[in-house]
Amino acid sequence: MNSRRATIADVAREAGVSPSTASVVFSGKTPVSDATRARVLDAAAALGYTGPDPLAASLRRGRSGIVGVLQRGPLGIAFTDPVQRTTMDGLADAVASVDASLLLLRPVPGGPAGDSGTAPGPATGAATLATVPLDAAVLIGTIPEAAADVAALRARGVPVVVIEGDAGEGVPRIGLDNHDAERCLAEHVRRLGHTDVAIVTLRSELNVTHDRLGGARDVFPDAPAFATLASSIDEGLRVGRQVFAAGRPTAVLAQSDLLAAGVIRAAEEAGLSVPGDVSVAGFDGVPVDGLAPYELTTMVQPAVEKGRAAGAAVVAMLLGEQPASVTFTSVFRAGNTTGPVPESRGVSPR
Repeated sequence: MNSRRATIADVAREAGVSPSTASVVFSGKTPVSDATRARVLDAAAALGYTGPDPLAASLRRGRSGIVGVLQRGPLGIAFTDPVQRTTMDGLADAVASVDASLLLLRPVPGGPAGDSGTAPGPATGAATLATVPLDAAVLIGTIPEAAADVAALRARGVPVVVIEGDAGEGVPRIGLDNHDAERCLAEHVRRLGHTDVAIVTLRSELNVTHDRLGGARDVFPDAPAFATLASSIDEGLRVGRQVFAAGRPTAVLAQSDLLAAGVIRAAEEAGLSVPGDVSVAGFDGVPVDGLAPYELTTMVQPAVEKGRAAGAAVVAMLLGEQPASVTFTSVFRAGNTTGPVPESRGVSPR
């Protein structure tokens, strides 16, 4: 039995056309008549030919067509978290201009390089930054262990871009004004007269967590911080219960809108009205299902623009250019979840 994979030449011979004509039917780069297209596709179906060999195509181009995205934590965050999802949409749109697609990767615990993702985990053969053919890589945030990822990529000559992190000299950064934006929210709350404030933070290892915490503590240096495990309404509810069990702050600064929505549920569960008894502010400016009649006071970040900027940086590096780092600015949006401190608890707003 002949198991040889059919080639475009076989399809051309079967359809009675030249190999170049058969090729453009699959590439779509040159118009062909409907009759010719039908003959070629019928011949391909008869031979079991599904399209050009991607490996051969990548060898001809000198590129794999793959941009790796290092996503720390569960890969599902890229699909379930509204900020990550929107950022990935922008990134995918931008790299499509060079016919590239995204491949989600994460560190492989227990590998020889520790948690860096630079080697396959034992007995798994998992695809990692060290083994996957990549044209470029985008890191979503960085932690100290990411240095090994960056070193491995740069040793391979793979261009690297980082979103909301710092991967060292020569790595373009796509940043957000997390510190200043969170300080803006905190100052808004202080102007309303609040002094007894709690902070509900994102996962402790994320760069943005520390940036936003620093911004809040510029205004409320002694505010207690309550850490969550993920940006979700359920986590906001769980930690919100801890906040209200520990005391009765008049305001809560949550580091994401999803967390803020959960904190509001926890406040209602504790018999507190929002914003009458407790003000709640979020961060991100994303739609949150089921939040009505509330509209969060929040900072609206340009998530899709972050992704597009990262993609534009990737494209520039693939063309041999060195893109500049970019920092985006969030916009304050006043909602109905913050109000003056209750008269019985504080001072009059300034």
